[in-house]
Amino acid sequence: MVLDLKLIEYDKALEVQKGLFNGVRNGTVNSAIVFCRHYPVITLGRQAKSVNIKADQAELARRGITVRQSERGGDVTYHGPGQLVVYPVVHLELFNKDIHYFLRTLEENVIALLSSFGINAAARKGLTGVWVGEQKICSIGITVKNWISYHGLAINVSANDLKNFSLIRPCGMDIKMTSMETILKKEVSFSEVQKHFIKEYKYA
Repeated sequence: MVLDLKLIEYDKALEVQKGLFNGVRNGTVNSAIVFCRHYPVITLGRQAKSVNIKADQAELARRGITVRQSERGGDVTYHGPGQLVVYPVVHLELFNKDIHYFLRTLEENVIALLSSFGINAAARKGLTGVWVGEQKICSIGITVKNWISYHGLAINVSANDLKNFSLIRPCGMDIKMTSMETILKKEVSFSEVQKHFIKEYKYA
């Protein structure tokens, strides 16, 4: 099952994920992949430290950015309309009952997707996500309960939505984020990115 929720509030997308999670758990849904883009939101993963949000509440409010606690792994990240967010809801027992393998496979999917656009990306040993040189282009953070995954990954597509990363220490690190448009120096279609992700996706 593939769902495209378009531009949606983070909380509403989470409700959809949890509904699909329950469907996979009770057997009415085999697996699902949810695509969406979010209104500006900072999410705090299970390992997050509040000090990694560098802006105060007044500045976040001025920019229209909400903050949400999340069950996903990882530290602090930002989601905005310039990202393609992908939420795989998968019963890992039906594929490979290995969370690290699942994470590495998602990284490989994104690397192959970016390669199809002419972007040379790679994973980094000991870290989760996808990088282009010294800059990060995709963040990954999942939750697995009863061997069913939800939450997922965010690919930076638009160059216009990178400035809000300056308000945080992405993933708790002093790193610079990049985007597909920044690298390619041209506009990139979200629908094309989505199509290429589905082509490389291995859990459907």
